Amino acid sequence: MASSSVSFAQNSEEITVVGKAPDSVRSLSQAVSYADLDLSTKAGRDELRHRLSLTARFLCEKLGEADSGSPVVPSCRDAALKDATTRAGTIEEGFAPRGTTWVAGNPWQPPYPADWSKRYP
Repeated sequence: MASSSVSFAQNSEEITVVGKAPDSVRSLSQAVSYADLDLSTKAGRDELRHRLSLTARFLCEKLGEADSGSPVVPSCRDAALKDATTRAGTIEEGFAPRGTTWVAGNPWQPPYPADWSKRYP
């Protein structure tokens, strides 16, 4: 009998945000790069968390979720963001400062509209 498994290939400087619809059948995912960020600084960590938040919002809106959830059942966005920020926290804990020879990677190209950074600060 054949079996299948799903694996997420991830760049070493990316975190994949996964949004799941309330029906738990449909899901969308998007890699969020931090190659251009220095996670040893507060500004770098804040920017990564902002990217994760906006990406979770974007994915869950594409799945048809409004801004709603309950203490019993977290919203798609809350669940996606919690999962991604947990992984980001693990990465940040062991992140060494970028050296003076570090060259930032290409700027990350978000999947959501450019004005979202201003609409959802």
